[in-house]
Amino acid sequence: MSSTQTAPGAARPIDPKLLEQLVCPRTHTALEYDAERNELVSRAAKLAYPIRDGIPIMLESEARDLND
Repeated sequence: MSSTQTAPGAARPIDPKLLEQLVCPRTHTALEYDAERNELVSRAAKLAYPIRDGIPIMLESEARDLND
């Protein structure tokens, strides 16, 4: 595997320009990137949306509840 490739299942950093454009589907507020968990966090909705293979999954049904 070359140094430019990412191992399958490994977290990839999210493009900062993409992060600027994404908002929480529930509250329409800005999201924060959590690199440790590889998620986009909506503090307003108390939800964390997963990022899989570099693609944010912006579905409430896939989000982790931050209250749990």
